[in-house]
Amino acid sequence: MDLFEKLYDEDEKVKVRFVGFTTEAARYDFGIVYTNLFFGKPLVVCMQTGRSTLLDPQDLEDIEYLQAIFKIDDLQQAADLANFFSEALPGLAYAPEYY
Repeated sequence: MDLFEKLYDEDEKVKVRFVGFTTEAARYDFGIVYTNLFFGKPLVVCMQTGRSTLLDPQDLEDIEYLQAIFKIDDLQQAADLANFFSEALPGLAYAPEYY
C-alpha cells in the first residue's frame, strides 16, 4: 500500500555558489543553488542558520520579506542583503510553460 503519491523525482546537475561576506553590522554565509526547477528561482540557503528560500529579483523588492525569511532584526541589514542578491541572482524571463 502506497502511503504517498510521488509528485516529482528529478536529477539535475546544477551550479552551486558558496559566498561569505560582511557588512558593517553582520556576517553572512550563503549557498546559492542555481536550478531549472522551481520556476527557475535559485534556492538560497543561509549556512549559519539553515534557513532557506527560493528568490528571484522581484522578491528582493520586498525588504520585509527578506527580514522575515532570514530572521533579520534590522531593516538596513535586510536592505544590504537585497543589494547583494540583486547582483548574485539571475533575472528571470516569463515562462508560460510553468503556469
